[in-house]
Amino acid sequence: MSQVAVAFGRDDQVVASNFQVSDLVPFTTAEWRGVRSAVVSAQGCPWRCSYCFGADLQDALAPGAMPWESVMAHLTSRVAEVEAVVFSGGEPTRQLALVPAMQQVKDLGLRVGLQSAGAYPGRLHEALPLVDWLALDVKAMPEGYADITTKPASGQKAWASLDIAIAWGGPLEVRLTVDPTTHTREGVLAVARRVKAMGGPAIVLQEASGVGCTDEYRAALAGRRIGDVLTASDLAQFEVRTAR
Repeated sequence: MSQVAVAFGRDDQVVASNFQVSDLVPFTTAEWRGVRSAVVSAQGCPWRCSYCFGADLQDALAPGAMPWESVMAHLTSRVAEVEAVVFSGGEPTRQLALVPAMQQVKDLGLRVGLQSAGAYPGRLHEALPLVDWLALDVKAMPEGYADITTKPASGQKAWASLDIAIAWGGPLEVRLTVDPTTHTREGVLAVARRVKAMGGPAIVLQEASGVGCTDEYRAALAGRRIGDVLTASDLAQFEVRTAR
């Protein structure tokens, strides 16, 4: 029985071609660091994060910009050039077709990476048997999520996903984008301590650049940077990147 059948029942009930693709990056080594990857961005996200760099990806009712069959045709023609496909978003675990789409990638002999905010813990659990590397965004302590996502239950879901990811035991990167409009120093450090206490890896901090965000967010950000939230001594303890 295939992974699709295990996750959802009969294989013919879920079809990879239903996966809604917003964008395809044909080649990069920046997403899954050092791994030659294509990046598939999924359309749709249930959250409305203040610092989101891709507001155009949020609408779950928007049609995909590219058929999944076109993605597979590209991957098939470039299979000797890439090692992996990273599913990003949007929120890829929103889509039931994620698992069959991943299975098709694996059938090409490619590895699978997944970037998720943990909005759907059950679907993350179903996808992980096909995942070779996971990057999970943790945005705040559970009680601080609504200030960022505007969704009251989002914190509980994200931290449940972190539990699942740590129990999975595969290669895991935990990221936190530091938002000077909502985060405090103690809030960021509390997340780092809690992730460590749960058995997770040292978190990677990302700088909220303001690129691709709404005009309202850029105005609220007012040029503030990660150094306005954390001290130089704090930052020396973490890997820091710029959020794409």
